[in-house]
Amino acid sequence: MAAAPLDFARVTESLLDVGEHVSAVSGPEHGAVVTFIGQVRDHDPDAVGRVTGLDYSAHPDAGRIIGEIADRVRAEHPLVVLAVSHRIGHLEVGDLALVAAVASAHRGDAFAACESLVESVKAEVPIWKKQYELDGTHSWVGL
Repeated sequence: MAAAPLDFARVTESLLDVGEHVSAVSGPEHGAVVTFIGQVRDHDPDAVGRVTGLDYSAHPDAGRIIGEIADRVRAEHPLVVLAVSHRIGHLEVGDLALVAAVASAHRGDAFAACESLVESVKAEVPIWKKQYELDGTHSWVGL
């Protein structure tokens, strides 16, 4: 018999692993696994120049809040399991900043829950980024 999915929600300084998130939610009862991968891009609409990296900082309550969001999404979408992580610390262009995986028997439930999860994490978790640009300048985003 396959192990039951072990879902999670966390803020971490560790590298994010998409496979770990997918494995955490996968099971024989799930016909759909939806993933979201947010990675550091080399530009920002508000930046003057090219982005070279980011420093993500989190409020001490960020881990609790991402957990509460996950609990709320699970309650709103009781047929899903989910795994979500937001990375903090220094990230380079191309590094993964946010990974979410949501599984359910049917794709509609998984897509809806994944969208709700990602949008809520981006809007509610107290994480800020210091964005570095090619010309040596920096700016804070999300304060």
